[in-house]
Amino acid sequence: MRGNLFGKMLSIVSFGESHGPAIGVVVDGVPSGLAFSQSDLQRELDRRAPGRVVGTTARQEADVAEVLSGVFEGKTLGSPIAVIVRNTSQKSQDYDKLKNEIRPGHADQTYLDKYGIRDHRGGGRASGRETIARVIGGYFASLVLPKVVVRAMTMKLGNFEWKYNPGVNLKEDFGPYGFPDNAQTEAIATYLLGLKSQGNSVGGKACIVVDNCPAGLGEPAFDKLKADLSKALLSIGSIVSFSYGLGEEMAEVSGQAVSSDRGNFGGIEGGISNGERIFMQVTFKPTSTVGEHAQKGRHDPCIIPRALPVVESMVKIVLADHFLRQRAYSK
Repeated sequence: MRGNLFGKMLSIVSFGESHGPAIGVVVDGVPSGLAFSQSDLQRELDRRAPGRVVGTTARQEADVAEVLSGVFEGKTLGSPIAVIVRNTSQKSQDYDKLKNEIRPGHADQTYLDKYGIRDHRGGGRASGRETIARVIGGYFASLVLPKVVVRAMTMKLGNFEWKYNPGVNLKEDFGPYGFPDNAQTEAIATYLLGLKSQGNSVGGKACIVVDNCPAGLGEPAFDKLKADLSKALLSIGSIVSFSYGLGEEMAEVSGQAVSSDRGNFGGIEGGISNGERIFMQVTFKPTSTVGEHAQKGRHDPCIIPRALPVVESMVKIVLADHFLRQRAYSK
């Protein structure tokens, strides 16, 4: 199985299965001498961790990061950084009924067809627990660009919808569901619990805002910033579409109207960051496990709340990778 490596100047290799001993990542290319904080890394993992938000999976995992290499006395060494998170709450019997069943929209059939074998316990490599590696990579990427602010927010979750406001305060606490209208928090919790009891699930949309991004990031022709951001975000299992700037609205607006405001291009022109705010949107599909399996198992009726830190992490990895590329040949 290939495809477990992402990035060039700064790269991550993720490994492990959801019901194996651990999930891990090797982060390579992080410059030496950057200040490392175990508590800051753990804080990012806690945002993604299961069992902490009402209406999401009931699986309880501490998700404690163990740094095996690449850090010494609170500083990065410049060598490969290896980190693992041990799986401590596996209930493989919960997945016994899925051993001979195929979930449409999941990797069950395609993995079996491609490799001739699959780990049905939690989905193996297709499990959401693989994203632990991405969050760890995102933390180390943030050390490379400490002034860059990356924030993902829930725009639509089932019947709940929020229209993007350019004046939104990115430092604000948007609650456990990442929904900027905090008055809806209790209603969202009730809604998700209802879906869980029905064995149902929903998708939705999220937006990503990046402030203080340096101009000049992106490598035409094939490694445009928009192309690498798209690949990074679409590599997250539940994401099915990506756009930036006006996105699909471009099909409905005239050229004169679009060109009247540089902000319509979402901070990326010609595949290169222009130094302005970057604005992106992604769409999530409903969770594939539904019906009786969803009612009895430990599954998310909507993955978006726990996916937001993963989304942010993949964006950070792309930006740090392109920043190091740019620095490599800058005068």
